[in-house]
Amino acid sequence: MSHLDGMIPHEAPETAERLDRAELLDLQLRRLRRTLRHAYTHVELYRRKFDAAGVSPEDCRTLDDIARFPFTTKADLRDTYPFGMFAVPMSEVRRVHASSGTTGRPTVVGYTENDLSMWADVVARSIRAAGGRPGDRIHVAYGYGLFTGGLGAHYGAERAGCTVIPASGGMTARQVQIIQDFEPDIIMVTPSYMLTLLDEFERQGVDPRSTSLRIGIFGAEPWTEQMRREIEERFAIDAVDIYGLSEVIGPGVAQECVETKDGLHIWEDHFYPEVVDPLTDAVMAPGESGELVFTSLTKEALPVIRYRTRDLTRLLPGTARPAFRRMEKVTGRCDDMIILRGVNVFPSQIEEIVLRTPGVAPHFRIELTRRGRMDHLTVYAEARAEASTDLREAGAAAIAQGVKDGVGVSVEVHVVDPETLERSVGKIQRVKDLRSGD
Repeated sequence: MSHLDGMIPHEAPETAERLDRAELLDLQLRRLRRTLRHAYTHVELYRRKFDAAGVSPEDCRTLDDIARFPFTTKADLRDTYPFGMFAVPMSEVRRVHASSGTTGRPTVVGYTENDLSMWADVVARSIRAAGGRPGDRIHVAYGYGLFTGGLGAHYGAERAGCTVIPASGGMTARQVQIIQDFEPDIIMVTPSYMLTLLDEFERQGVDPRSTSLRIGIFGAEPWTEQMRREIEERFAIDAVDIYGLSEVIGPGVAQECVETKDGLHIWEDHFYPEVVDPLTDAVMAPGESGELVFTSLTKEALPVIRYRTRDLTRLLPGTARPAFRRMEKVTGRCDDMIILRGVNVFPSQIEEIVLRTPGVAPHFRIELTRRGRMDHLTVYAEARAEASTDLREAGAAAIAQGVKDGVGVSVEVHVVDPETLERSVGKIQRVKDLRSGD
């Protein structure tokens, strides 16, 4: 039995997409009030936070009242590691996932049976919005295990009536062979690993445009419009964005629609979005950029109240799914920002410049070092196989000038030999910080 009255254990296809905006707002408020009560009653951390802020679940009378409630951060989940944020007994938890924990304790999330069903529903909805249909074959190259990507995509694809090819990550040469032999219609993978697959196709002498693939659903890391164009042109597919994070549910929080490719529609019947100023915490007006914040509306095991994602975006009106607001494609994070000699630099800005530079492949790495008292940034970009020495030198100069003109800082650029930079087998780390003491 659900802890949240009014939950939809399993929705019929496209049920929520037929809501109008007024119906959706009414549903959101009812679910928000129930979630606040559920979190306050069953999670000690939320009870303490609400009490300290002088608010109670009954103070939420309109959707705007959510701004009165305290934020949740990744530190809260780490401080209550492993199960201190769970709002149901462990006997009702059917699955546990966790982040990689590469920068500290992992964040642990739990799912009840209803949570897993809802998760499958929103991923299935995302696949439909991407152009997937029952009977399609979906090659899932997200990693399986504690990471939410593989299993989240897997069960959503099955819920959508598709045939799943659970390839997981790694063994790149074998993945290329499977794609040729099993003839999938759709691939779900990180965009950086899709570029790794592209290199492997070409290494094997196989034209990537000759495969059966027609749709790529890419997520788990920021990617740019330039990368979309690179993938679409070289694979002859439609490349669309899926968004999620484990603390909120996993993949399936929002999805880009294939017919518009104009940002991701947020499935607002389950996840309530806000955008706040990352410095002042003030809620931003519609259309203004800031940090994305989510409140879950139907999660049982791990409800999250105003969770700070650190992702930078803005909210826009719905288009292909008019009832649901869109979030602009995330191309940066608050915690990815590099402050170089007083200038804010995001890896995505450098990626855009690299991808538009002739003779340079879509693989790069950023290294931060300290020379004397000054921070120094070096960009290592990989040459395309056919690039001459002159084209490489011109490419390095073009990237340096592009960063100087577009970002406002001077950087050192090296265009290195093909296939010499680390390849992604999942999420890729673009920045290597070699400053002593950091």
